Amino acid sequence: MVQGVEVQDGYLIDKNPVDGSVIAKVKMSTKEEVSEAVERAKRAQAEWSLKPLEDRVSLLKKCCASLSNQKDGLAEMITAEMGKVLSEAKEEVEGAIDKSEYLDLVMEANKPEVITHGEGSQAIIMREPLGVVAVVSPWNFPADEILLLALPALAAGNTVVVKPSEVVPLTGSLVVNALVEGLPDGVVSLLQGDGSVGSMLTNSDIQMVAMTGSSATGKKIMATAAKDLKRLVLELGGKDPMVVFADADLEKAATDAVTYSFFNCGQVCCSVERIYVDRAIKSEFESKCAEKAKEWKAGAGSCEESKIGPMVSSMQREIVRKHVGDATNKGAKVLAQAECPQSKGNFFPATVITDVTSEMLIYKEETFGPVVCISEFDGSEKEAVRLSNDTEYGLSASVYTQDIAKGTRVAKQVKAGQVGINDWPLAIAPAKCPWSGMKGSGFGYHSGMDGWRQFSVPKSLVCASKLT
Repeated sequence: MVQGVEVQDGYLIDKNPVDGSVIAKVKMSTKEEVSEAVERAKRAQAEWSLKPLEDRVSLLKKCCASLSNQKDGLAEMITAEMGKVLSEAKEEVEGAIDKSEYLDLVMEANKPEVITHGEGSQAIIMREPLGVVAVVSPWNFPADEILLLALPALAAGNTVVVKPSEVVPLTGSLVVNALVEGLPDGVVSLLQGDGSVGSMLTNSDIQMVAMTGSSATGKKIMATAAKDLKRLVLELGGKDPMVVFADADLEKAATDAVTYSFFNCGQVCCSVERIYVDRAIKSEFESKCAEKAKEWKAGAGSCEESKIGPMVSSMQREIVRKHVGDATNKGAKVLAQAECPQSKGNFFPATVITDVTSEMLIYKEETFGPVVCISEFDGSEKEAVRLSNDTEYGLSASVYTQDIAKGTRVAKQVKAGQVGINDWPLAIAPAKCPWSGMKGSGFGYHSGMDGWRQFSVPKSLVCASKLT
């Protein structure tokens, strides 16, 4: 059993988390197939990189747009394989299809810069592709995350070998095949399998690994990459704090606390996992959260009445059960739990707990489940910053106050890659913002102008006369 996925005789047993029924048996890639995919990518890379940037981007836009031909089936497959409600799956697919503006910005990030210096001398700073990039993508956003890593790598002139999460092999196949069919032979290849296949890929003759997943897996990849100095973009775990000051708009704060703790059944790297509420307004905030949480009915993702689906696996559900059980045994109180099936599926009810303290597992470890976790603090900026930074992670955070100057002061001191003021950062961040993680939440980063340039290196052409 790996990540809750059963492996039998070289096949992934792809199951529906609603009832455990088998969707398909998917053949895992062999060592020889991994080597062949990397060799194809190496042969294709030089010619691909010589295509003008504009031509590469134009082809990538067409590949993404082609997903519209199968958008309903793709959304349904996401729901079947990892459980998210169909409305969220459809939203993810629409985002995967509509990448035109995104790719225009990626192209802008990769354009050369001309510098004139002195009397007639000139330099051009161009972007040099790295070679072959391995993309190891997660299961929680199985369509869009492949593209967030593969598209900037391809636009920069690299070729790509993708290994989707073993939890979502068929979703991964649909997305990757749209790239394979729309690009020259060998530019993109698909591998299937568990961590053993990922290990073979990251140990092969590639130049970069781009991966979204757990911090534990990221550390293993980093150790593997060290011996060959492979480049890395690793987006890893989080234990993201939300600070609610006494002067906050409590209706907005409570709505966001519930929404972004429960979104995708809490299985988001930047989910709200720790909420620090000024003790002066704690009771009112708790009441609002408890009332809103009751609306988050769990059920099959294909059912319109469901607001959250099942958890991706029984293993992940047991982590959440363990965290909530440990917290209540140590004094936390359950304020609310929404309606939830009592069937054999991987369901866990949307839950609100309060009086969470630092000795509890749910305070320290990444929970990755549908739980609103409330703690109180003294209302001071100093304590808000200390508590927010009391973690090994540093992915995202949010601060709620009607005093924007205060919110900005606190946000600047929180050690996280992105901090929202009166909103969840992922919901409102412009496309040009990088998605970065501090401390244990990542190494390298993707998205934004800086993130897209991680997939290439700057190269200076310098001449005593004009080059253009």
